[in-house]
Amino acid sequence: MIEVRPSQQMQSLGVVQQGTPILNRPAEPFDLPAERAAAQAVIDELFTAVDRIGRVHSFAKGMGLAAPQIGIPRAAALVLPPTTGAEPIILLNPQITAVSNETDEQYEGCLSFFDVRGMVPRPRRLDVAATALDGTITTVTYEFGLARLIAHEIDHLDGMLYTDRMTAGVAPIPVEQYRQTGRAWAYER
Repeated sequence: MIEVRPSQQMQSLGVVQQGTPILNRPAEPFDLPAERAAAQAVIDELFTAVDRIGRVHSFAKGMGLAAPQIGIPRAAALVLPPTTGAEPIILLNPQITAVSNETDEQYEGCLSFFDVRGMVPRPRRLDVAATALDGTITTVTYEFGLARLIAHEIDHLDGMLYTDRMTAGVAPIPVEQYRQTGRAWAYER
């Protein structure tokens, strides 16, 4: 029996894989509300992709997907918080406007190279300004694991991968080794 690697599985579900140029280019922002229909179409594509991926893999820590990861070079991302029943977070043209001085390091994974996990330092809290379909800009504060998910997706929209944020000299570990650590994200309040 041939083993299907996690990255191969994600690729078969329509997730663009590492090495594809779109993942290393900043995404094009939307001119809202003028491009409302285009933005809504991208949001719909993200929801469809997240549904397709969620049928194959569960995400206890929440999940995010940026438009470039499904081949769309636009500044849109979707984040599903880990809390049961929490509303999905739609990010259009998101910009991090403030970060806390407090940081921590946790393992992250990425659908675009799902065979490994990497220890990534991130702020424990951040403020994000995002644009609604009607052009309204709102700023929301995110903390802990949700801040990590949001920052990860915004990095995708800026053409960065989590490996770009890892401490120099530290390499990702194989997903099989990560599973053996048994480490869930832990935050002290």
